[in-house]
Amino acid sequence: MSQREGSLEDHQTDSSISFLPHLEAKIRQTHNLARLLTKYAEQLLEEYVQQQGEPFGLPGFSPPRLPLAGLSGPAPSHAGLPVSERLRQDAAALSVLPALLDAVRRRQAELNPRASRLLRSLEDAARQVRALGVAVETVLAALGAAARGPGPEPVAAATLFTTNSAAAIFPAKVLGLHVCGLYGEWVSRTEGDLGQLVPGDVA
Repeated sequence: MSQREGSLEDHQTDSSISFLPHLEAKIRQTHNLARLLTKYAEQLLEEYVQQQGEPFGLPGFSPPRLPLAGLSGPAPSHAGLPVSERLRQDAAALSVLPALLDAVRRRQAELNPRASRLLRSLEDAARQVRALGVAVETVLAALGAAARGPGPEPVAAATLFTTNSAAAIFPAKVLGLHVCGLYGEWVSRTEGDLGQLVPGDVA
């Protein structure tokens, strides 16, 4: 019996030792995914601008930043928060982005049905950012810092994207540009925040 108890203690010790390398590997994997999506986000933004026509892409064009219910860019104070809180905010934003990217893709399918590469990139982005969000939540759970629930649905954005009037086309294009920009901002921010947990990396 004492031998059996000793074996159990050894197993428990081994499990506690092996957990940290497992967590570190998960953090590195998630960080690498965020880094990859940061590059993809830059390409997506370029593709989006190329397909919208003038004045998009013209020098000096500065479209208004239309409000999105439930999502904004990382606040200036974000960098001063504890890493766990930053990752919670990252996870919350990443949970909202897939629906917004899907809405952009549906609107672009109406406005630019022949832009197959852009439509495919938007579809991929929604799937990939969803996977990144799940990975960040897994890291948070492993750190003992559970993510908060998802934010409110972006109702205003969905309504604008589905409005068929000619007057809504330009705002819908601008809103899509804003969503693509926020996608880049949040995956880049997530990459930086995860980098704080990776030995040898500087966010």
